[in-house]
Amino acid sequence: MSSFKRKTPSGRATLPQGTRLSPFSTSTVITSTGIPSLDDILGGGLPLSCSLAVLAPDYHSAYGELVQKYFVAQGLASGQKVCIIHDEPLRFAREGIWMAGSTPSTPAQSSTAEDVDDERASQHDDKIKIAWRYEQMKKFQTTVSSNSLNDDLCMTFDLTCRIPTAALDAARQSAQLIPIDVDVSQDSAGVIEQIEELLSNNANAHAIRICIPTLGSPHWSDMQPSNVLTLLHALRRLLHRYPNACASLSLAPHMCTDTWGGPGWIQKVGWLTDAAISMSAFGANPSLSSLFPSHHGIVQILTLPAPHTILPASDKYSTLRGLSSAAGTMGGSGENNLAFKCMRKRLIFETLHLDLEGGVTERRTTPSSNAMALDASMVHETTLATVLATEGRKGSLATLEVEIERAKDVVSDAPTRAMADVTANDSLVPVKSKKPKKKVAFHSERPDLYDF
Repeated sequence: MSSFKRKTPSGRATLPQGTRLSPFSTSTVITSTGIPSLDDILGGGLPLSCSLAVLAPDYHSAYGELVQKYFVAQGLASGQKVCIIHDEPLRFAREGIWMAGSTPSTPAQSSTAEDVDDERASQHDDKIKIAWRYEQMKKFQTTVSSNSLNDDLCMTFDLTCRIPTAALDAARQSAQLIPIDVDVSQDSAGVIEQIEELLSNNANAHAIRICIPTLGSPHWSDMQPSNVLTLLHALRRLLHRYPNACASLSLAPHMCTDTWGGPGWIQKVGWLTDAAISMSAFGANPSLSSLFPSHHGIVQILTLPAPHTILPASDKYSTLRGLSSAAGTMGGSGENNLAFKCMRKRLIFETLHLDLEGGVTERRTTPSSNAMALDASMVHETTLATVLATEGRKGSLATLEVEIERAKDVVSDAPTRAMADVTANDSLVPVKSKKPKKKVAFHSERPDLYDF
C-alpha cells in the first residue's frame, strides 16, 4: 500500500450568491446572463472575472440593450451587486424586466389568449398529426429552456413585467444597485477609476456585475476607436485582478461595423474581451425577413470565454452549437448556424432553420398558375406565347417564342375489301392522336452575347 495520499482541502470555500462551479473546470465560477440559451452558448454561463461584449449594428432595434436588461435583472434577482454605467442609470433600471407574477401591478395572466398563442409558437404542437407511430419520438427542439439548466442559476423573466419600485428602492438602500453617471466632460479613464474604486471597496465575497448598456453613445463624448480599445483592455485587466466581478457591455450601433473602426475592427473588439457575440437584425434587409420569417436576426460568435483553460467550455457543453456529443439530436454535424427572435415574453437564441416547403409556411393544395395556363393552351389549335427574357425592362435584348401545334386526328383509309368484313354497326376506329409538338425559337438583337 502506497504511503502517498492525495491532498484534499478540508472544506470548499463558499461560492458567491447566484453562482456555481463550471462543469468544465472546478476552478471556474460561472453566473447566468438571464437568458438560458445565451448561457448555453457561453458554455453554461458567464465566468466571473470575464467580460461579455454584445454588438448590435441595427439602428432600428435595441437588442443589445435588451440583453443588458436581462443581465441586470438576473443580478438583482439573485442578490448580487449590480453597477450600471449609463447617462441615466436609474431610468435604465426602472425600465428593466422582472419575473412574472411577482409584481402586484402586473398580475400573471396565464389564461389569456396571447399566452396560448405564445406557447404554441414556442412549442409548436404538442401532438404530431403525421402518424401515430411518430408520437413517441423525441420532439425536434431548436433552443434550450431553463429546465435543462440549473433553475437556481437562471431565473425566468417576462418582457411584459417591469421591476417593482419597492424592489428597486430596497436595492438602492442596501447598496445592491450602484449607479454611475456618464458625463460628457468625463473621459473613459475616469470611468475606469470609478470601477476600480468600487471593486477595491468590495470586502465581502459578493459577486459584482458591471453593466454598460450603450458604450460609445453621444453621452460618452466623441470617442475614437483607440479610446474604446483602451477602455476594453483596462476593464479586462481589472476583472482579472478581482475574481468576483464580471462585466457585460453593448456598443453603440454605429460602432458595430468595420466602417467605423477600420478593417479588422470587429476582431479587435473580440480580442480585447473574453466573450463577444454579434446580433445582426433583419430590420435593414427586408429580403432576409421574408426568407426567415421565424427569426429576427443572425447570431455570430466572435469570442468565447476560456478562463483557466485552453479550449472554451462551450465546445463541449453547448447544445445549440452542436459540437458536443450530447448535441446529436440538434441535427447535422459541425457547428450550427444560430439566430435569435424576440417573442412577446422572452428573447431566445436558437438554431437557424427553414420553415416547411423551404421557407413557405403554407403548403400548396392547388396547381400553380403556370401549369393551369399550359393545360388551357392545349385546347386551342395553335397557341403562340412570347416570354421576355428580362421581364419588366424596356429594350430587351432577347425574345423567346414557344409555339405549340395541335395534332390533327388521322382517320384510317382502309381499302374497300377490308371494309366489307366490318359489320354495318361497327363504327370507324380512329388512330391514336399524336402528342403536340413544340417549336422553340430564340431571337436576339446581339447574337455575340449568347454562345450555344
